[in-house]
Amino acid sequence: MAPNAEQLILIAQSLGFGRIGVVDLSAGLSDRLAPAMARYREWLAAGHAGEMDYLSRHAELRANPAALMQKSVDALRAIVVTLDYLPTEAAQWRRQHEQALSSPQQAVISVYAHGRDYHKVMRQRLLELARQLGAAYEAQEYQFRACVDSAPVLEVELARQCGLGWRGKHTLLLNRDRGSMFFLGVLLTDMPLVAQAFQPEQPESTLGHCGSCTACLDVCPTQALLGPYQLDARRCISYLTIELKGSIPLELRPLVGNHVYGCDDCQQVCPWNHYARRASLPDFDVRHGLDGATLIELFSWSEQEFLERHQGSAILRIGVERWLRNLAVAMGNALRSPACSGVERAALLHALAQRQEHPSALVREHVQWALSQELQHDIPGRNRDHRAQG
Repeated sequence: MAPNAEQLILIAQSLGFGRIGVVDLSAGLSDRLAPAMARYREWLAAGHAGEMDYLSRHAELRANPAALMQKSVDALRAIVVTLDYLPTEAAQWRRQHEQALSSPQQAVISVYAHGRDYHKVMRQRLLELARQLGAAYEAQEYQFRACVDSAPVLEVELARQCGLGWRGKHTLLLNRDRGSMFFLGVLLTDMPLVAQAFQPEQPESTLGHCGSCTACLDVCPTQALLGPYQLDARRCISYLTIELKGSIPLELRPLVGNHVYGCDDCQQVCPWNHYARRASLPDFDVRHGLDGATLIELFSWSEQEFLERHQGSAILRIGVERWLRNLAVAMGNALRSPACSGVERAALLHALAQRQEHPSALVREHVQWALSQELQHDIPGRNRDHRAQG
């Protein structure tokens, strides 16, 4: 017996998921995913994925989700869920983000990383959804595969096709009731769900509701958004501070500003994020004061402190070297800022000097660059807001 829509939605909501949709991947799968796959292949061919080789290694699996199942299946559905992650109300988050950007000594960390690692939270809840579905409908013979971000599936496209939103010009999924401040999770299954029964009461237009708005494109500090729906990850601050393993390109360092892990600028200015929802789970509550920490405070952490305080956090994945690299760049940018007082500048220089002999060549390089920025702070034309630099 297959579950009805109301029962599945109740189970999903009890686990903290915001919205749920189902897309049937059985009939016409290649036609259904072909346009999105064509765009994805073009994006990879243009080199816009940078060093993220894993995106190309398993690219073709995205066109054939059935290949991800342990056993071959005759019919496949994708259950797509959203999970809100804002730790505060949307208006408060937007104010805090704007204030942090204008405070050069404050570390700006993408809000999704303030709490627990979403990969773990989402995966645990998707697996529990599968368990409850199996128990409630005696469906132990059915297969389930939880896909969270790193699995080779087209999450945004699947969510779009089951009516959960549209792809915004910043390339993220947008929803009129929730903006874009949520994670997407996919549960693949051969359970015979009737996809049409799970369509939202008011499914989003697949054409989208961005209109002529270009706020996300205009605000991007590094101009990583080459145009609507066109992201060059190599210029994106999230890529530079998280995915990039080596040196941050010299020409992009001043544009990073005080971002030290990820970037929310394009989401902060999006009008639809006025409607973003606060997280229903305590997992995404702010830990260790990361929403207001200073650059010097975080730069002073020992490696052991880094490991302990980021235990269970997505930030742990970049390791202490990249953490210090990012902080050094932000500190160099603070030294350039006219908003940095003499006392603050002296404190920054002292903190950076403590890492000049760091064992990591990567850290030393970025510390030296940061120290050199002290010479730039009073040069005319150098003290522009980081968003306007180019």
